[in-house]
Amino acid sequence: MLVVRDLVKVYPGPVAALQGVSLDVPKGMFGLLGPNGAGKSTFMKILAGILEPTSGSVQLDGVDVLKDPPHLWSRLGYLPQEFGFYPHLSGEAMLRYLLELKGVEAPGGLKALVAELLERVNLAFAAKRKVKGYSGGMRQRLGIAQAIAGNPQLIIVDEPTAGLDPDERLRLYRILAELASERTVLLSTHIVEDVSVLCPRFAVIRGGKLLALTTPSEARVALAGTIHEGQVPESGLAALRGSARVTSAILFEGENRVRVHVTEGRAPEGFGPVEANLEDAYLVMMRRAEEADRRPEAVGGRV
Repeated sequence: MLVVRDLVKVYPGPVAALQGVSLDVPKGMFGLLGPNGAGKSTFMKILAGILEPTSGSVQLDGVDVLKDPPHLWSRLGYLPQEFGFYPHLSGEAMLRYLLELKGVEAPGGLKALVAELLERVNLAFAAKRKVKGYSGGMRQRLGIAQAIAGNPQLIIVDEPTAGLDPDERLRLYRILAELASERTVLLSTHIVEDVSVLCPRFAVIRGGKLLALTTPSEARVALAGTIHEGQVPESGLAALRGSARVTSAILFEGENRVRVHVTEGRAPEGFGPVEANLEDAYLVMMRRAEEADRRPEAVGGRV
C-alpha cells in the first residue's frame, strides 16, 4: 500500500504545484487523471524520489520513503513522461545499459534477462534494431521493460500513451493490465480513455488539488439523467456555451454533436437524454472547479 499524506510542493515564484494531496493507492491499477499542468508529473517525481516535497509524507508498506529512499528504490519501477534513449544503440544494448545503471542483477546473467524482458513487452523482433528506428509505442514498451526489471512492487508510469496511435495504445494497455495483476501500478494521464480502460479506481487532480476519488462506474452513475445530446450548427454553438454547461462538442457528419450537463430546468430544444460516460464526468468536474475558481469568495476571501 502506498500512502500519501498532505503532500505540498511550492516552486520559487511562488508556484504551488501541489496543495496538500492525500491519497491511498492499493495493489492493482490506480489512475491519476488531470489536465496538463495539474501537478501530476510533480506528484509522480516526488513518489519516485526524484523531487523533494516542501512538506508531507509518503509511505510504502509502512516505511516513510522520504526519510528512507533506499527502501523505495529497490521496489520501484519508473517510466517518466519523457524518457531519453541513445538513438544509435540497439534496443537490447539500450536496455542492458539501463539495467546496468539500475544495478539490476540476474541469476542467469543480464543477456538472458534482457531477452526475457524484450519478449515480455513484445519487442524481441526488434532487439537488434537501433532505437532511432523505433516508433513511439515501441519506445514506450522499451521504457516499460526497464521499469519492470528487478520485479518492482510499485510501478509509476507518467503519461505513457500520449502521442501513440490506437494500435500501440492497445498494446500498452495490455502490458500495463498484466503488470497490475501482481503489483501496484500508478498511472498518470490526461487521457480519459486510459482510465476508462485500465483503472478500477482513480483520482482527479487540478491545480495541485484532488477534486475526486472515485471509480469509473461511480462517476458515471453520479451523472445519471443529467447528460443530454443534440446537433447544433456552428453558428449556434457559441450561444449554447453561454447558456448551458457543454461537456463536449464533436463534429459528426458535418454537424456539431453536442453534449450538455443539465441539473435544473429543461434541456435545450432538440436535445435528448443519453447515458453518461466517463469523459462527461471528468469534464463536469473540471467545469465545476473552474466555476468555483471564478466565484468572488475564491479570490482572496473577498465577497
